[in-house]
Amino acid sequence: MLKLFINMKLALAHLLDDEEGQGLTEYALILALIAIVAIVALQILGGKVSGVLSSVGSSLP
Repeated sequence: MLKLFINMKLALAHLLDDEEGQGLTEYALILALIAIVAIVALQILGGKVSGVLSSVGSSLP
């Protein structure tokens, strides 16, 4: 019974110390941050690009 308890305790300790998914989580957070920055940049620059394209289109014969 004691051996079973020790094995279960070691297995639980191994599961708590397992950091295998940590790298994937960090990459997902970086990807989310890049996506947010890209969306904000498109929101800010979208109106300016639209204005430039509109003026170019109106100046064409």
